[in-house]
This record gives sequence, C-alpha cells and structure tokens, in this order.
Amino acid sequence: MTHMSNYALDRLGSYVFESAVQFLRCWTNLRLETRPPLQLADIYFDLYPEEQDPIWGNPCQDKRHLEIWSKNKSCERLPNFLIIGPQKTGTTALYSFLSIHPAISSNRDSPETFEELQFFSGKNYQKGIDWYMSFFPPPANDNETRYLFEKSANYFDGTLVPQRVHALLPSAHLITILIPPSKRAYSWYHHQRVHNDKAALEFSFHEVITANPRHAPRALRELHNRILQPGMYAHHLERWLALFPPQQLHLVDGERLKSDPILVLNQLQTELKIRPFFDYANHLKYVDQKGFYCQVDSLNKTKCLGQGKGRNYPPMESASLKFLREYYQPENTALEKLFKRLGYPIPSWLEEELGTESQNNPQIPAEEISNNVSSHWENPGSQ
Repeated sequence: MTHMSNYALDRLGSYVFESAVQFLRCWTNLRLETRPPLQLADIYFDLYPEEQDPIWGNPCQDKRHLEIWSKNKSCERLPNFLIIGPQKTGTTALYSFLSIHPAISSNRDSPETFEELQFFSGKNYQKGIDWYMSFFPPPANDNETRYLFEKSANYFDGTLVPQRVHALLPSAHLITILIPPSKRAYSWYHHQRVHNDKAALEFSFHEVITANPRHAPRALRELHNRILQPGMYAHHLERWLALFPPQQLHLVDGERLKSDPILVLNQLQTELKIRPFFDYANHLKYVDQKGFYCQVDSLNKTKCLGQGKGRNYPPMESASLKFLREYYQPENTALEKLFKRLGYPIPSWLEEELGTESQNNPQIPAEEISNNVSSHWENPGSQ
C-alpha cells in the first residue's frame, strides 16, 4: 500500500481498502477471513485486553485535531493543576483555601461526588472529555489569566490514573499532600466507621491492619487494602514521576499545612507561578473552637469546613502504631531518598517516623515568596 498513489486515495477509504484486498488475493497466499463487527471487537480485545478502556488524548496537541474540533469548545476549560490526594491528608482544606484566590477557579460540584469529579479514577472516564470540561467555567471575556484546578483524592493511588492524566493533561501540575502514613490509615478507618462500613464497624483497627489478606473475608480484605495501600507514598509517587517531570510535581507537608497554611499556600502559589500574588495572611484565621484555620470573608467573619472535617479520634493503640511504623519503614526510607533526589526538605514527621535527627531545612519566608512570583504559566493544552 505504501507504493500506491496517494492522490485522493487517502480520502476514498473504501476504494483503498478494496484495492488492498485485491492486491493480497492476487499477489500473496494469504487467506482473508472476516466476522461481524461485534465479533471482531471481541476477538481484538481478547488479544489486547489492555485496550478495552479508551485513553482520552489532548485535542489541543495537534493542529489537525483543532481544525476539526467544534469552535464552541476550548482547551482553556481544561485544568492547569490537580490535587491528586491521597485521601484523609487535608485535600479538602487545601481545595477550599486555594479557591479563595481570585485568579483560581475550581470545577462546579458533581451531583454524585460533590466537589470531586473523580474523572480519571472511575466510571466517569467513560463519559468522555466533553463531560469533564463541562464542569469547568468557560473562558473569560477579559484578558486576565485564570487558573483552573480540580481535587480528587483517589487519583494518587489509582492504577490507571497517571497514564490517563498524562494523555489528556501532559502539562498539568500535580499537588499531593503527605502526612504520616500511620496517621492517614487511622483517619481512613474512622472515616469508614462514620460512613457505616460493615468491616470497619465489625473489626477493630488493629484487626484490620494486621489481617492476612489471603484468609480474610472480602470486606475485611478490601478495607485492609484501602487503609494501607495509599500510604505507600514512594511507590505511588514513582509511578507519577515515570510520566511527569519533577518540576510538575508539588509535595505538600500535610502537617505544615495544618499548623501554618498561610506559609504553605504562599509558597505553593509561587511554585505554581500564579499571579497576582495573593497573601493568605489576610484571608485565613486560626479558630480555637475548631482547632484549625478557617477562611475570613470580606466582613471579617470566619467560614470553616463542615463538622466532618478535623475530627478528633481516640489515641491509636501503641501496638497498632508499632506495627504500622514497621510496616511502612521500607516505604518511608524510599520516600526520604525521593525527597532528597527531588531537592525537597525532609518533613519533620518523616524524620520522626524514621527516627532520624532533624536536619536544617530552612523554609522560605512569606515576604520573600511574594517578591519572586513569576509571570509565566504554561497552558495544559499547549505543549
């Protein structure tokens, strides 16, 4: 076929196909067989099961795709950055605080999953990119730069998520929040109890984390995995780094986010090159009754997260804490090496988990951050 005339034939698919079949019949000993389309699809996907699910590519990466794309659609409705999780690390708080910034817009709520779209991690992916973009505001009429983002905390450890995100948003920045994995596991267990998970109500936390997956009932096995697997931070981060360059990955110390969100947010918006600079010191306030920071509105009234956030749980049993520290020891060691490789300061909680001495990791003062804001931002649809 490579030697056939290309003039017009590439636009006459049926003619080219018929000519190719005639050529094979005439000049080869190949025997051609066919099946009805649905049977052919079954045969194909039996041979290539990994291709059963579609991979949505970025239509703005190829000028030819843009030419045939509807003029009513815009790549400016694709997010610039994602909060990818993991769950129970403070992602909702970060989502809420970032949304205060006048130049930052999040997606509208989903009727099924609320503020989380969970597009790349579940059945919503089958609905296509038109469905996904419909949750983001259309391009503004003015010339002001704006930054879109979404938060879905189950992206972090999703098996297919990194590949899907990279295919559609290769230039997007990724934000992940890390806290002690034992603390995250304990919080998730109690989260499931609040939501009446049968296994969480039936089994103690220690029974869940020490359960043998080979012999445990299915419900207990699933809870065991959902509690422990997201805490394998280094393993999951390496999967993202296999597709995204380090400069697009932003690691947030979840303990620092809770104790000093103003510093974290001022530093994060600098890393993301968002402008104008928005000093969160004027918009966040610590509320003693809540025990965490809340938003301050224009009338100087505080707006805090709901009652389901920032719950206080009974202290973890020492046996469970000992088990988890031993369980996560190899992963925490790998995480420390990852931080050093990427040039990130080692969080104090990680040093404590590993039993290492505190190192000098100076934080950038907020006033210095505000003086170093870059004006450049790369649109996720143009690379």
